[in-house]
Amino acid sequence: MLFDSHMRTLLSASAALVNALTPGESHGRRYTAPEGAERVAAVREALSAGPDLDPAEADLLAGTARALRTIFEAAAADRLDDAVPALNTLLRETGARPQLDRSPGEPWQVHFHGADDSYAVGWSAGCATGLAMALGGDYAGRLGVCAAPRCDRVYVDTSRNAGRQFCSTACQNRVKTAVFRARRAGEDT
Repeated sequence: MLFDSHMRTLLSASAALVNALTPGESHGRRYTAPEGAERVAAVREALSAGPDLDPAEADLLAGTARALRTIFEAAAADRLDDAVPALNTLLRETGARPQLDRSPGEPWQVHFHGADDSYAVGWSAGCATGLAMALGGDYAGRLGVCAAPRCDRVYVDTSRNAGRQFCSTACQNRVKTAVFRARRAGEDT
């Protein structure tokens, strides 16, 4: 298996936080990062968080998302020497530390906790650790930024051949349609 389930969860959460909480462009449209109650709702959706998530934790996770975006962008551009210092800073700031945990009836699993074990610091530490495992292993090339025009959403390429270029099928289809129309217009002239 390319990624174990825990690493896949952490990397997916990292991409979800970046895409939900950082401004830019998404699927051909301007994207404004949510604020206030909308930010809390965006974090709840990105992480499947419960109703007790408070605005301060959502704000902390928005800061984490900005740091994660920097790491994704540098890794996608094959600039690991830029990605690693930003990632090391996030690991230090969160106090990421491994710990074995398990749910009743489940096997022990390595989880990564933060210095204070709050929801936001725990997720920040976990996301940073997932990216550290990817960058420190063979998966640095699996972190990407959408190649579609007017889209800067990030993704983790879990395909077998590492050939993914788009954040979503919608962006892939937009590009294919534009290429088809351009080719067709060229044939008509």
